[in-house]
Amino acid sequence: MKKLLMLAVATLLAFTGMAQFKSAGLQAAGLTCAMCTKAINTSLEQLPFVKDIDVDIKSSTFLINFKDGADVNFDEVKKAVEDAGFSVAKLSVTGQFDNVKVQNDAHVQISGKNYHFLNIQPRTLNGEQTIVLADKDFLSNKEFKKISGHTKMSCVQTGKTADCCGKDGMPANSRVYHVTI
Repeated sequence: MKKLLMLAVATLLAFTGMAQFKSAGLQAAGLTCAMCTKAINTSLEQLPFVKDIDVDIKSSTFLINFKDGADVNFDEVKKAVEDAGFSVAKLSVTGQFDNVKVQNDAHVQISGKNYHFLNIQPRTLNGEQTIVLADKDFLSNKEFKKISGHTKMSCVQTGKTADCCGKDGMPANSRVYHVTI
């Protein structure tokens, strides 16, 4: 029994890791003018984990820098954009990773949050890496269909852990972010 418990803990630790997210590249959809950009910028600045934002009006992109050590919430970023009257077309997040082992169609817990990696080769993330959120409402419908087609797991449709996630030690019905590299 003791060996079984130790094996379970070792397996869980193999699929957990640490990362500190430093910045995000956000492309918004539906912008038509500088006032639209200002509305999103103002909404994003209200988030407690946002340090500052650089805006490129021509490409409708925002480079969001996060406060050091802040607990970044991607759903709150999406909600801030939606509260301004727009939608997220793409969200790429850059962070410092420390020995995070990932593989295709596997669930990994990183800094207390659940991630499901899609359409990737097995690797270990170390140093600065960028991941792309591949959940509904973080990509265009066309891109979501393309990326979500790389799994048969039901969690990709809901963003909540399901039976498919239990084998990787994820708690039932909790938030899981689907990402790719």
